Amino acid sequence: MNFEPTCITETKPTPLELGGKTFRSRLLVGTGKYADHQTMNAALEASGCEMVTVAIRRVDLSSSDNLLSQLDRERYFLLPNTAGCFNAEDAIRVCHLSRELGLGDWVKLEVLGDKKTLLPDPIGTLEACQSLVSEGFKVMVYTSDDPVLALRLQDAGATSVMPAGSPIGSGQGILNRNNLSIILEQLEVPVIIDAGVGTASDVTIAMELGAEGVLLNTGIAGARDPVAMAHAMRNALDAGWFAARAGRIQKRRYAQASSPTEGVLGE
Repeated sequence: MNFEPTCITETKPTPLELGGKTFRSRLLVGTGKYADHQTMNAALEASGCEMVTVAIRRVDLSSSDNLLSQLDRERYFLLPNTAGCFNAEDAIRVCHLSRELGLGDWVKLEVLGDKKTLLPDPIGTLEACQSLVSEGFKVMVYTSDDPVLALRLQDAGATSVMPAGSPIGSGQGILNRNNLSIILEQLEVPVIIDAGVGTASDVTIAMELGAEGVLLNTGIAGARDPVAMAHAMRNALDAGWFAARAGRIQKRRYAQASSPTEGVLGE
């Protein structure tokens, strides 16, 4: 995605406009896989995120000490997700449950195809997205890096299309820059890269491609020091956002002196 040359005077990326809401941070962070709630909250704070995802199927609603009770609802915008759903019907049911729990109409939709790869089921994902949008949900939808499916999801009314950088939890980073670039070029709704981030440079690459934001979980929660990694991810996103707008130099086959050679003594 190409950006018009501008004189950037901001010290932080501009806010993310999404579904009629404004978020100062373009980094979205998950709440799973942390060693404990204390580490999770420290990492969320270090990341600077404002939107956090919560897997509703993994919340123990019978316990007063469940995940929802550990998150500051005044500080974070909770984005319920349908992680663990392998068909459209289950995903839609979880979204209804989320609404009944008072978590609102925003959802991160995941309809997975199989338990080994955790790749999305394209047909089920599109069906669920269409159904949920018709019921008034704002759907941020996890998908593969297929440009055609991304367009179909946009046409279905998705608030954001969220193609995977690589398989969920794999830490492989951004594997298919070409397809992601096509998606970013074609879509008008915000595109947020989701899944597969392993380290800070992966976030920078996603933002340099032109993504509106990045969603990650395991890259932080699974790090040896989650809080330090959260700091790194936050700074990496800022770096990638500015780099995308600064305009990189062209790649050349041969070297080019950084200092002018004209007028050098002895010539």
